[in-house]
Amino acid sequence: MDAQRTRRSARLILLLIGLLLLARLAAMALMPLMDTTEARYGEIGRKMAELGDWVTPWIDYGVPFWGKPPLSFWLTAASFEGLGVSEFTARLPHLLCGVLIAAIVWRLARPRSRSEALTAIALLAGSVLFFVACAAVMTDTALVLGTTLAMSGFWLAVHDPSPAARRLHGWLFFLGIAIGLLAKGPVAGVLIASPLLTWTALSPRRGEVWRRLHWLGGLLLIAAIALPWFAFAERRTPGFLQYFLVGEHWHRFVTPGWKGDLYGTAHRYPMGAIWAFAFGALLPWSVLLPVAAWWWRKEAPRAEAAADDRPWRRYLLLWSLTPLVFFTPARNVLWTYVLPAAPALALLVAGWLLRRVPPERAQAWLAGGLATSLVVATGGLVAAMGSLRFEHLSTATMVRAYEQHRAPGQALVFIGHRPSSAMFYSRGKALLAKDGDALGSDISGPGVFVAVPLGGSVPQGRAAAAALVGHFGPFDLRYLAPIAPSRAQP
Repeated sequence: MDAQRTRRSARLILLLIGLLLLARLAAMALMPLMDTTEARYGEIGRKMAELGDWVTPWIDYGVPFWGKPPLSFWLTAASFEGLGVSEFTARLPHLLCGVLIAAIVWRLARPRSRSEALTAIALLAGSVLFFVACAAVMTDTALVLGTTLAMSGFWLAVHDPSPAARRLHGWLFFLGIAIGLLAKGPVAGVLIASPLLTWTALSPRRGEVWRRLHWLGGLLLIAAIALPWFAFAERRTPGFLQYFLVGEHWHRFVTPGWKGDLYGTAHRYPMGAIWAFAFGALLPWSVLLPVAAWWWRKEAPRAEAAADDRPWRRYLLLWSLTPLVFFTPARNVLWTYVLPAAPALALLVAGWLLRRVPPERAQAWLAGGLATSLVVATGGLVAAMGSLRFEHLSTATMVRAYEQHRAPGQALVFIGHRPSSAMFYSRGKALLAKDGDALGSDISGPGVFVAVPLGGSVPQGRAAAAALVGHFGPFDLRYLAPIAPSRAQP
């Protein structure tokens, strides 16, 4: 009977994970690319495919983007090349990265038990951060693919009983480091090296770490994969390495309100804000897990942790804590910085749950959390689509309205600020004017559509002639007809 309940619970878990995946696929197709992150990185990928320049990411025509390495842009641009430009194709390669991360987590947990592997996948898939990030156009999912592959490869290179498997996973360890470097840069090396060095120093098997990994060949592999792009990028746009290494990897994290950010505004959160972000990022589990621990506090553990299991738990603990501890002093942080910890936390909590209660009870608890995530995800999508709140997060609707109303030769001009989504949805054709007067008082030709921020103005003397097309979030879209040339008096 217990076995039957466990199988039924497992099927329910798989069904809920499948429904979450369907909800994410629907959101990928229905939601526009959001400003600023998704639209910015989607447009950089679009320009990469359009220009055929796979070395330098461009944030605008003639303006290089020095903020991130190219891996996520390569993925997006390759998807555009093969499948066409759309919101879905922009997000698809990042979803595949998320699927690969889940597959690595399954591979790590499956030798321990199928229940533990399924529990870990459920915890990962149901967390709000992984659900959002695994199919968003960002650099973080590619980074986490690299760190997860490296951490998995290291563990299995030391512990897998098969010599052939150990060799394979050893090479995957170095490949993961290279992927992380091309996704985010040196921070990937820190997130990988810190827990590994600490675990190795505490482990009696430290000698095997040096014997079972081909360090010289692996370092050459990393250099061959990752370093050429950094050299080519600096040669194409001198100054990249100075900004990327010093600005993005030092001032961004240690200088509050850093003014050198070329592509946005530095955040000024209090120290330790990463832990508050972690609580929100790991919902609903960050609420349900303490409740479950309190509820089961008087129950005897189902199984005692084996002494030989301590290295594994220590490994996961170090892996999961490293991003949180590393970013604790930083004030310029985002909630996505928690993401590298998510695979390890899923594995760690899965082991704890199954030591604490039988699989069917753990899976019932998981089903409740997954159902909560599913209801929130689908309800949020339906509510957002119904209220058109996307207009405050993306200019997609406004650009489409412009496309419907414009005649040949009529441009779309943004006054004061041009969001990245405007460039993506106009395929790079949206123009920017510093202010209303910069458009000029004598607009000749076929006329122009102007996106005016709420409270902004069109050129002096033209306000009465600026026909309102519609309100779109923070913008009014107006049409300015051309001014007929003045005729000379006889």
